[in-house]
Amino acid sequence: MADTATQLCELLHEASETHHRVFRIVDGDDPDWASWYTDWLIDLSELPDLLGTTPVRSELVFMLVKLDKEYTSAPQKAAWENFYATRLIDHFTAPQ
Repeated sequence: MADTATQLCELLHEASETHHRVFRIVDGDDPDWASWYTDWLIDLSELPDLLGTTPVRSELVFMLVKLDKEYTSAPQKAAWENFYATRLIDHFTAPQ
């Protein structure tokens, strides 16, 4: 899982950089950022391969928003990419 977590951290960082470039005219400001990330992660990245499944779009949007609220609610030691990656892996690879 550590290798998958590292790869997902790198993928989330790439998504962040890409999003900022796409929304550069507004300095990255995008109130609907989670939808953009979801589309990019599912359609244009290796996320489904890393997780071993293609997340349902609405569930991934929900998780990204939830993780953002959790991450920003208190000081964190980990970078946001690490925080999100481990939780996304736990959520989407847990036995159903």
